[in-house]
Amino acid sequence: MTSQAPEQTIDAEGVPSIEKALVRYRIMAWVVGILLVVLVLIGVPLKYLGGNDTVVVWTGVPHGWLYMLLLITAYDLGRRVHWPWLRLILIALAGTIPFLSFVAERSATKDVRARLAGVAR
Repeated sequence: MTSQAPEQTIDAEGVPSIEKALVRYRIMAWVVGILLVVLVLIGVPLKYLGGNDTVVVWTGVPHGWLYMLLLITAYDLGRRVHWPWLRLILIALAGTIPFLSFVAERSATKDVRARLAGVAR
């Protein structure tokens, strides 16, 4: 006898809060992604080739703090749409690799919209 975990569904009442959580996550994914790209493609070369760490300080520190907010928004969204832990971990790691946060954001948005399309309103 095998027992399967019941599939968790999304209630129609929860749709507005999920949509708001998705917007928060998307904004954070883009902001963190842009800061990381600027840091890696502009800041690091300027630091090591030009001896100027101003860009690194002004992009690296905000990226680090905003990455923590990205983790919170991703967890909030994942909790609302019942993502598995593996997906949450991959989304969290995507914020540490240049350009990958954009791919993860697109994938997450597509997944959430598909889940919301299946909810009877």
